[in-house]
Amino acid sequence: MSHFNPEKLFVAYSSGVTATEPVIPRCYTLTHSDMTGDLFLTIGSRYAWEKINPNRDEVLGVWRQVGSTLHFYVYLYIDQGEYNINVSAKRNEIFKRELPLALTAIRYGDRFLFDAYPNLEQSLIIIHFMSAYPQFARQESWGTFHHFPYR
Repeated sequence: MSHFNPEKLFVAYSSGVTATEPVIPRCYTLTHSDMTGDLFLTIGSRYAWEKINPNRDEVLGVWRQVGSTLHFYVYLYIDQGEYNINVSAKRNEIFKRELPLALTAIRYGDRFLFDAYPNLEQSLIIIHFMSAYPQFARQESWGTFHHFPYR
């Protein structure tokens, strides 16, 4: 896993979202530059589809209410059949390796929200790996944001 560097993270708010409001709807689009290693986090009431490149290596996240609690759902695009199984296996491996960095970046990038609502630290993180290959298409629990500190 790459080491998180806060100086490489650039955060933008869009669609009427502020540093602390609203919690729902609140969508995260995390992209990066392979050349510079910079991370770009857009926080809005919808995903920033215009920021997504053809490689589809973004991390998408959203808060959802489940009963009386909030869960954080993450969506990772492995493939939809356009890659052979070896390429999809590599994409799966990269996402799994870099996901802790991505979750730390989201936690740090939206730290003012977490400061305003400390209970979000304990929200369950559910990861959806989206793939046409059954061995890569799955849902996993990755603990809580408490497991991805930035300090």
